[in-house]
Amino acid sequence: MGYHQAGFDIVGVDIKPQPNYPFEFHQASAIHYPLDGFDVVHASPPCQDHTSLRTNHNGHNTGWMLDRMIERFYGLTVPWIVENVVGPTVTMDGWWFVLCGSSFGMKIRRHRRFGSNRLFLAPSCDHKTQGMPLGVYGHGGGKQMTRGFKAKPTEFATLMEMPWARPQEIVQAIPPAYTRWIGEQLCLN
Repeated sequence: MGYHQAGFDIVGVDIKPQPNYPFEFHQASAIHYPLDGFDVVHASPPCQDHTSLRTNHNGHNTGWMLDRMIERFYGLTVPWIVENVVGPTVTMDGWWFVLCGSSFGMKIRRHRRFGSNRLFLAPSCDHKTQGMPLGVYGHGGGKQMTRGFKAKPTEFATLMEMPWARPQEIVQAIPPAYTRWIGEQLCLN
């Protein structure tokens, strides 16, 4: 949605059906999908094997996809961006940056790491003015956590600015504000 808001036409690819996806969608492997004809390519490989909670669910055996996607993109001349969590097993060569909901005036503190073949000067986190952050993950709960409050699923769509999506889709997403900012930066160059 963020790239759309920045003026791009969107084509989504995922191996799983995405019935609420608001743009052109192809159910296919993103690792093998043809990339010819695109002006920008963005990928968000599964992050579960890279999170600090990976030991809670015995991994998903998808951690290899991050490296594979970056390897595939290295040969592209168009701008590419790969997104994942900030974690000890997330390595990205080249230029990378981190975005946070607090940078965009959001109540969520959702740090995500982006690698690219283009240089981006990302906005800084603004945790001090954000106040107590709300977490959008898991099954929600409305309870206080170590780093803030865990939002209720009924709050997910508003907090993430994703009114079209269901809570179980939102917990796997990044806020459109992040990709809108990236898209706007790409349009400046």
